Amino acid sequence: MTLASLAPQLVPMESTIDLLLRGLTHVTWQGVVMMIVGGILIGLAVVKEYEPLLLLPIGAGCLLTNLPLSPLVGDEGMFSVLRHAGVDNELFPLLIFVGIGAMTDFGPLLENPKMVLLGAAGQFGIFMTLILAVLLGFSREQSASIGIIGAIDGPTSIYVSRKLAPDLLAPITVAAYSYMSLVPIIMPPIMRALTTQKERSIQMPYSSRAISRRTRILFPVIVTVVVGILVPFATPLIGMLMFGNLMRESGVVERLVGTSSNELANIVTLFLGLAIGSTMVGSSFLKWSTLMILVLGLLAFCVDTAAGVLFGKLLNVLSGGKFNPLIGAAGISAFPMAARVVQKEASRENFENFILMHAMGANAAGQVASCVAGGVLLALMGTA
Repeated sequence: MTLASLAPQLVPMESTIDLLLRGLTHVTWQGVVMMIVGGILIGLAVVKEYEPLLLLPIGAGCLLTNLPLSPLVGDEGMFSVLRHAGVDNELFPLLIFVGIGAMTDFGPLLENPKMVLLGAAGQFGIFMTLILAVLLGFSREQSASIGIIGAIDGPTSIYVSRKLAPDLLAPITVAAYSYMSLVPIIMPPIMRALTTQKERSIQMPYSSRAISRRTRILFPVIVTVVVGILVPFATPLIGMLMFGNLMRESGVVERLVGTSSNELANIVTLFLGLAIGSTMVGSSFLKWSTLMILVLGLLAFCVDTAAGVLFGKLLNVLSGGKFNPLIGAAGISAFPMAARVVQKEASRENFENFILMHAMGANAAGQVASCVAGGVLLALMGTA
């Protein structure tokens, strides 16, 4: 065998070096920036413990998807499979709602039904932001998707934006979950600015009246039927939420409740976080529109919080000064974090002031209201 016959089988040294350095030569500044963003999200999850169950997989997905030539993001890569399997068809958000429903106690809302009004008031920023986004040049569908960020409800944001503006899914989802993790930071200054010390100190006795098992079981069924008839587009969201709650309140499927609220919720959250993080590709994520979405989403969140507090002040006037306006801030969907923040703020003025259960009622109402708001937006946009 001659050297000439071996020549075609030999790989030139220059080609070998090119193969070894192929990843380095494909590094882009956008990819580097997004890897830093992924690192920041991981840092917030690990160091600050801001929604670590969500921010950690989202940050990891963002970092991994921006590595040059990563096989994870190919047509048959793991991230692509996850997106097709659970995000493109809205499966993951709906499964998460089953878990949320299985963990939610609507008892405080049933004991004080008027808290439904606070849940409705807590969605005002969604529609105001929609109008503002249209004025700034976004399409109607994109504006609706941006507005839903204000609900601070990650699954609903994914569900709505996937149907109306799939091209904005990544920044909208990241904004929704990031602001959800920042609830304890964003909400308190707004609450203090809109209330007086006297209002924050109002004590509200909580007389827990027994809610019958029949009422607890009928509640998710009735809500599903009523909302499904009035707002058909909200049926998937409210249906899965109430299905999870029906399992909880029925008392006959403890194994399914445990699986839905633990194993299923954890697995789906992991897969959803990685899938969403993988959509944060530098070339498509780093745009001025992304920054505008983040700002508009924050505005929607702040307006929702403010609207809830202001409506709480109205209830305070109507009740003759017996209603603590802070409870209105819990009308958003960040359950149960918003209720806990309300209780913390009330305790700052008077450590004996316990309004947590009232706030939980408003927060549970906000959870339902965000599903309805998502359905309303889909209906307004004429989604098929």
